Amino acid sequence: MMEWSDIRLFLAIAREGTLGAAARKLGLTQPTMGRRLKTLEAAVGHVLFQRTPDGFVLTDEGTVVMGHAERMEEEALALQRQLAGTENTLSGSLRISCSDWFGIHILAPILADFRRVHTNVIVEVLTDSRLLNLARREADLVFRIKPFTEPEVISRKLLHIPYGLYVAKGSDDPSPGTGKGFSMVIMDEAFGGMPDVAWLKDRFPDAKISMRSNNRDVQARLCASGAGMAVLPRPLGDSMDVLKRVEVPNPPPGRDTWLGYHQDLRRLPRLRALTQFVGEQAQTMQRRYGEFSSLVIR
Repeated sequence: MMEWSDIRLFLAIAREGTLGAAARKLGLTQPTMGRRLKTLEAAVGHVLFQRTPDGFVLTDEGTVVMGHAERMEEEALALQRQLAGTENTLSGSLRISCSDWFGIHILAPILADFRRVHTNVIVEVLTDSRLLNLARREADLVFRIKPFTEPEVISRKLLHIPYGLYVAKGSDDPSPGTGKGFSMVIMDEAFGGMPDVAWLKDRFPDAKISMRSNNRDVQARLCASGAGMAVLPRPLGDSMDVLKRVEVPNPPPGRDTWLGYHQDLRRLPRLRALTQFVGEQAQTMQRRYGEFSSLVIR
């Protein structure tokens, strides 16, 4: 007889490619993974993986099992989400995903205040550039700059965050239209298509690129240390006394932040409480900057 719990192991091995990586993902030992895989293969009567120097590769039979296993996983996850969505107490955990700088400068203070009001809700914050899967509950609530397109995700435009041009305090302002003699700190090449990168290059075509980073806080520290001018979210840049915001006629483009959660969790009290709390705090930020749009949660 096939054990249903071994399907989860099978999926982990198929996705991770090695017994060791799959064991770490599930919190098991590698020998345990190996034994249970042998048990599963014996139960179905087929070898499911080809062992290669580069890892485990699905056999034809394994590919057939994979399709069924994924559908089983989807049903199990849907059951978990729907049961979670019917909980009626303000207790339990919430997993949130967002970018590094947004988690530090926007969410962390809000979540600390939320914890003082709702002491039985445990919030886990994952600062990750990956687009986590809400259907698999890799996160319950996601904040990101790209709109959500998944049909099962409830998505709202959260707020518009203005960006500014910054230099180290005490430094000269860059020359408008040329930037000759100045350096700039920009996003790394993987994020070279970001609007602020194009704005900097267009605004200061003669400025040289001195540093790159995919982390806004790192960019801010490099800028403050004199590595060059940088475009930063204003909640980050304005909070640093060692930085000076440069007034320019046409400021760099801001970014919209979107919020999303799976539709099965829409009635979860702790999720609704948190989104409502974030909305109230967003109003304060809107008054502070005058350029934030209202948070809309229904």
